[in-house]
Amino acid sequence: MWTCPKCGRSFQKQEQSHYCGKAPETIDEYIAAQPEETWQYLKAVRDTLHVALPEAKERISWSMPTFWNGHNIIHFAGFKKHIGLYPGPEAVAEFGERLKEYKTSKGTIQFPYNKPLPLALIEEIARWCDETGNHP
Repeated sequence: MWTCPKCGRSFQKQEQSHYCGKAPETIDEYIAAQPEETWQYLKAVRDTLHVALPEAKERISWSMPTFWNGHNIIHFAGFKKHIGLYPGPEAVAEFGERLKEYKTSKGTIQFPYNKPLPLALIEEIARWCDETGNHP
């Protein structure tokens, strides 16, 4: 077990990535709390999701930026080496062929900072989640 020296939470993985402190209340607060070098990526994903989901509201759910319209549609989050997108397992399966160059797991896609963000694909995934009702 590893205990974060900042917040005191315990994790199974050494140096586990997590959010310390009080959970942010807005996406602006979430982005501001992240390392400055990730801001451009987080803002690009946020802007893309606004285009894809113009009726959706922003909120924080599970301590992550979330787009919501009566239910959670999609989440995203910043990590040390990547942006995590959380469209749910059905979306990862649906877009699996186009996601082969990215690390995926059940309901999660990792977009590394050392590659350009596939914003058109992110927009398409978000629309698909909204239109089909498949959500995280």
